[in-house]
Amino acid sequence: MRIRADHVVWDWNGTLFADNDAVLSAVNRVCADFGHAAITLEHWRDVFSRPIKDCYERMFGRPLTAADWARIDTVYHAEYRALMDGCGLAVGVPDHLATLRHTQSLLSMWFHDELVPLVARFGLGELFSRVDGLKAAGDGGSKAEHLAEHLDALDLRPRDVVLIGDVADDAEAARHVGAQVVLVATGTSSRKVLERTGAPVADSIPEALTHLA
Repeated sequence: MRIRADHVVWDWNGTLFADNDAVLSAVNRVCADFGHAAITLEHWRDVFSRPIKDCYERMFGRPLTAADWARIDTVYHAEYRALMDGCGLAVGVPDHLATLRHTQSLLSMWFHDELVPLVARFGLGELFSRVDGLKAAGDGGSKAEHLAEHLDALDLRPRDVVLIGDVADDAEAARHVGAQVVLVATGTSSRKVLERTGAPVADSIPEALTHLA
């Protein structure tokens, strides 16, 4: 069954932006800081969930205090920012996006003031009618509230929208607002985790776009 939509909302990290190496290095820097053994990307993709604090608590096997979480946030982002400039775009970006007849926008849980210049550096700004990132401190929780605000700002009906992202939370956010969703098994969640959502799952951006009518 093909998905009929007028507008595509893209996720950034792990979807359009291929940053798995930076993510894993940042997670393992946190693990080292907390005396936990290094993990593989496969392990992280199987355990990742939102809220991210709960994910680390399961991995470390203990509750995290506010001070612990502040430390994780600092260590993770310092390592990630040191490596993100070495990351590139996913296969099919921007060529396949440029051929879409749909209108497109970008909604990310990365920090807005860093996201906008990064998107511009890759020459993608003209593809999107709106770019929104995280505008408050913290990990942003679920994407659902952010997606609702994003669609309101664009004056779009959720039923006319498909969200394309790389984690189970993208599927939950889309369903929360009444939008459609396609997931790509290229980022932070494994195909096994994504398939549990019941959403269509693709192995690349080009394959994800084959689900659109």
